[in-house]
Amino acid sequence: MLNRLILLIAISAVLACSDQKNSDPPFSRAESLGILTNDAINEASGLEASIKNPGLLWTHNDSGDTARIFLIHENGQDVKTFYLSGLQNRDWEDLTLGPGPEKGENYLYIAEMGDNKAIHEYQYIYRFKEPSRDDDVMITDVDVIRFQYPDGNRDAECLMVDPLTADLYIVSKREQNVHLYNMAYPQSTSETVIPKNVGTLHFHKIVAGDISADGQEIIMKTYDRILYWKRKENNDIKETLLTPPIDVPYQPEPQGESIAWNVDDSGFYTLSEEPGEKEAEVYFYQRK
Repeated sequence: MLNRLILLIAISAVLACSDQKNSDPPFSRAESLGILTNDAINEASGLEASIKNPGLLWTHNDSGDTARIFLIHENGQDVKTFYLSGLQNRDWEDLTLGPGPEKGENYLYIAEMGDNKAIHEYQYIYRFKEPSRDDDVMITDVDVIRFQYPDGNRDAECLMVDPLTADLYIVSKREQNVHLYNMAYPQSTSETVIPKNVGTLHFHKIVAGDISADGQEIIMKTYDRILYWKRKENNDIKETLLTPPIDVPYQPEPQGESIAWNVDDSGFYTLSEEPGEKEAEVYFYQRK
């Protein structure tokens, strides 16, 4: 009887995971909104829908570019380029948008945390108030958050901010089972921050992620999957990500490293780098 009970429990657990994975995804298949028109954006490695500039998106290049961010239309048309004064782009891998030190303001966070060979002791996050399209192109007021992993150097490409708490979350990339780190608010700008390793996720090569504006939904992507979580009542980000996700049908991209919710949560965008001759397109996944 005991063996039979154990078998039934095991079968139920497998079926529960299968049901979650095979649930009807709440988003339609990708629609191409347009091709990037700014030739300077050739290694898009971060993406975020603007709050101050409705219908526009923020993006930036991967390593080796100057310290700049691009404001583009959701159809790929170029709008404006902004520069971060006194900084460099060693290996920018993601950006996110959410609350920060000043109440009522939204801040962009840029993650200087690419580290393919895990050789850098310190990583950096640059935080500044989200610009309006009419602002001066030079951004001079930038907070620098320096951090060091508690368990050795890491390569990471996924930075998210919880809009309910202003906590930052980082997901590493290269481990067979990646690590989830929490950097609780308020993040110091005067001392090295040591984020907490709060869990292991059974995924490999997480390259982007975002939390919805209401804090209730999470999306992350690998090079060939889009993963979706719905936050249950009273669950925090960690507890949510430790549950099985739903797979959203993915429109393959040549090197897709960017994903972002629309500000009205009507769906989400993806954008890729431009390896070879392939031009990058903005894709939108509409909520059903």
